[in-house]
Amino acid sequence: MSEAQAARTPRAKQRRELLRQMIRIRRFEERCVELYSAASIRGFMHLYIGEEAVAAGVMHAAGADDPVVSTYRDHGHALARGLSMDAVLAEMYGRTNGCSRGRGGSMHLFDAGHRFYGGNAIVAGGLPVAVGLALAELMHGRPTATVCLFGDGAVAEGEFHECLNLAALWRLPVLFCCENNLYAMGTAIERAQAETDLAVRAASYGMPSWPVDGMDAVAVAEAAERALEGIRGGSGPCFLELRTYRFRAHSMYDAERYREKSEVRQWKKRDPIETMTTLMRADGELTDDDIATVESEVDKEIQDAIAAAEAGPLEPVEDLTRFVYSERP
Repeated sequence: MSEAQAARTPRAKQRRELLRQMIRIRRFEERCVELYSAASIRGFMHLYIGEEAVAAGVMHAAGADDPVVSTYRDHGHALARGLSMDAVLAEMYGRTNGCSRGRGGSMHLFDAGHRFYGGNAIVAGGLPVAVGLALAELMHGRPTATVCLFGDGAVAEGEFHECLNLAALWRLPVLFCCENNLYAMGTAIERAQAETDLAVRAASYGMPSWPVDGMDAVAVAEAAERALEGIRGGSGPCFLELRTYRFRAHSMYDAERYREKSEVRQWKKRDPIETMTTLMRADGELTDDDIATVESEVDKEIQDAIAAAEAGPLEPVEDLTRFVYSERP
């Protein structure tokens, strides 16, 4: 099926958009590994490789006006949300043309224009922010739903329980998206949680909650659409447990001694990009030329972002004390 023919089929169009987004995230992350190894990117960096279906699916369903709160593994979320690759990479380089003026780096991507409110280095730190945003949106009468993404490690924090409880009590328009990659940082979920079905735990707060195959971008998009429809209809908060897996270590500093390599190899057989590519080929929705075109376009986007980051200015020393307090009267 040609690109023009595929565009006329709603399912094919959706899958093409999701596949393109996942490829963008994967290739960006792979290049970031090279740039980090060359010391162009410094500090902590948490890769999203393997989890691309979650970002692509959730952001496909979210509306342009919906506030989004991320966690420290935020590159994929930011790119899928619409932040430019130039702004994201420049931020990781610490340059003033970055989305946070180079002050936040990898873990603190922020863009109010895209209603993307972090990037948060504190485990579970984004949940109170999301609940506050949802309350503000509700008080202003805006028909939005706040999307909050976090990892399974956040479930062990007090903020998780406080925020789900308040959101349910006040019927706040929040979509809680837990990216359960089974390991939090370096501890297997069954060694840290007595109840490993996180959707069941969230349901105890009286909100709709269900697990989703987080390696299937279409399943994620459909689940998020269903959840957001209910939230916007006034049903209150909803919780999705997106069961996924990261193929790389927790961070670039992680020795990764807590899981077997054979387990990683087994999960890679469910690579969300390879799985969707295979399905689309089988259904006649994708050709070798289509893939080559996407890869070429993404490669150019990455090369342009690297050029913009390397040409970007550093923060002047005399400006280092700016923005500690708001400059607005």
